Amino acid sequence: MHSHPPYKILILCHSNSARSIFAEYIFRQKAGDRFQVYSAGSHPAAQVHPMTLLILWEDYRIDASSARSKSWSEFKDQHFDFIITVCDEARETAPVWPSQPIVAHWHSPDPLRFTGTPEQVRHFFFEVAAQIAHRIDLFCSLPDPKLDALEVQLIGEKCNI
Repeated sequence: MHSHPPYKILILCHSNSARSIFAEYIFRQKAGDRFQVYSAGSHPAAQVHPMTLLILWEDYRIDASSARSKSWSEFKDQHFDFIITVCDEARETAPVWPSQPIVAHWHSPDPLRFTGTPEQVRHFFFEVAAQIAHRIDLFCSLPDPKLDALEVQLIGEKCNI
């Protein structure tokens, strides 16, 4: 049982077709109703990369067939507790969110830029997903009081308390 209402998390990336989709769907699977998780991109792709969907299904048993690449402008007026960027471009260009969420950067290599045999490409996508899943495991292991303390600490820093 958690003492806090669901924390809202937005995962940001450039195209919202691989890394941020991995994070959104793996977070949802691992965290249940503790977090409400969304993803978006600065320049969303026309579709989620097929290898992303394949990895989620074959390696995590997650059906992400309804996933779509979304622009972060869809979320501009929403309150988030945490914003997590998974690529350097999103970190550098992300807008300022009015709710003043805690911002974290989880750099992951871009699987869309990797070239190799089909087996090598699949393995690279898998490795990126595994890296993100590990970070999510660590994040989800934090108890609510620790997450709440992060919020209080951030507010104190902004108010010079």
